Amino acid sequence: MKAVRIHAFGGPEVLQIEDVARPVPAPDEILVKVYASGVNPVDWVIREGANEMMRSFLTLPLTLGWDAAGTVAEVGSAVTDWQPGDAVYGLPNFPGNGSYAEYCAAKASQFARKPQGLSFNEAAGVPLAGLTAWTGLFAHGKLQAGQRVLIQGASGGVGSFAVQFAKAKGAYVIGLASAGNLAYLKELGADEALDYRSQPFEDVVRDVDVVLEASPQRDNVERLKSVAVLKPGGIFVSVNVDAPFDETVLAALAQKQATGELAPNQPRHDWLAEIAQLIDAGQVKVFVSQVFPLAQVADAHRESQTWHVRGKLILEITKDDAPA
Repeated sequence: MKAVRIHAFGGPEVLQIEDVARPVPAPDEILVKVYASGVNPVDWVIREGANEMMRSFLTLPLTLGWDAAGTVAEVGSAVTDWQPGDAVYGLPNFPGNGSYAEYCAAKASQFARKPQGLSFNEAAGVPLAGLTAWTGLFAHGKLQAGQRVLIQGASGGVGSFAVQFAKAKGAYVIGLASAGNLAYLKELGADEALDYRSQPFEDVVRDVDVVLEASPQRDNVERLKSVAVLKPGGIFVSVNVDAPFDETVLAALAQKQATGELAPNQPRHDWLAEIAQLIDAGQVKVFVSQVFPLAQVADAHRESQTWHVRGKLILEITKDDAPA
């Protein structure tokens, strides 16, 4: 099978399309014929080898990609919930070989049925970003109906799902983005959309229950502004798990009797299934910015690294109309 692998850390030029052996699923795994993979910042962070926390888990060569949509090709001996031919979406194993490949093996518990209303390309844009948003908002942020949430980086892959999830659950949503994306945030359902460049949110936002840092910023000085807009007892959640809160942020949180949470992604079947229900009910939409064929994987990484992507980038492995 074809797979995009790296043999060394570096720029987009280290991405190589190779012929490799098809994986064999373990007893608790499924083998997925991959139609499409999402392209996420974590993919090129790992490609560069720049993240020391992740680097210790990685063994070269490896196949990138942590978003997959496709059909079940085989099931492990202990798997009872899936049958060959089922259309699924979810996350490959991490660390392990990823979804920039014609096949990937993964824990059966990390996949759910593909939303019926989405193409494979659209579905591939959901799992990693969607689960990151879900984990941050609900597992760590404990967001409930009627609460106020401020979402930083609201127009990006994680943020755009977070806006829609929070709104679907009955929260009041304030989104931060650049001026050119404010109309997009309104389209997503944000109650307020603020330009982070010209409208300092710390001057106009007050008394929010949850702040979700879904932007790539890893600046503890900026984080103090987020703490300032929290209600006493509020929760500040960051998806940037490689950037812990420093002593000044922790002190500011303690003064407000607020909580700071780092929210690692949790690849859970039940959350993927609930997200699929929201999508099929029309409460959540998937916005695909651009689709790249496998041969243009380096271009997909370059586009992701601009940090100006609205919605999701997709790597198409197999055409939707191709036989499974």
